[in-house]
Amino acid sequence: MMQKFRSAFTGKASPVHFFWGSFDLAATRFSGRTAPPHPGGVPNLADWAVREAYSHECSSCGFWPGNGGFGQAAFYSYAYPEPPGFGDADPGVPAAYYNKELREFVLPYDAVRDSQESDAMLLRFLQSTYEAVANLGAWDRPALEKRA
Repeated sequence: MMQKFRSAFTGKASPVHFFWGSFDLAATRFSGRTAPPHPGGVPNLADWAVREAYSHECSSCGFWPGNGGFGQAAFYSYAYPEPPGFGDADPGVPAAYYNKELREFVLPYDAVRDSQESDAMLLRFLQSTYEAVANLGAWDRPALEKRA
């Protein structure tokens, strides 16, 4: 489903990949604009690597099987830099919410697993949270997205 979500974006984007830093599957879309330098301080990741990884504005999503910051399997979506109002955006599905400690939207895996429409639920979450980043951050969406 993450590959399907990724396919609608024509701007620079990472492939869906395994990210060793937090043991998750991730995919990132980039606005094409540089971002302010990341302050660093990410556990188990050198500050120089974090600054390089977040050198450009991005919207990132993924899945982790559980980590120390959340403790359960979940899908997530975040932005760097986070545009004002992002945490108040509608994540597209009732089970998803903005986690203030993690500074990202979270959709518990159990909610997706238990849904009769799990694929549609996940795609709504990924699209809604991306749109929040792109709209609030004034991304050039016509230049970055395929038209239906």
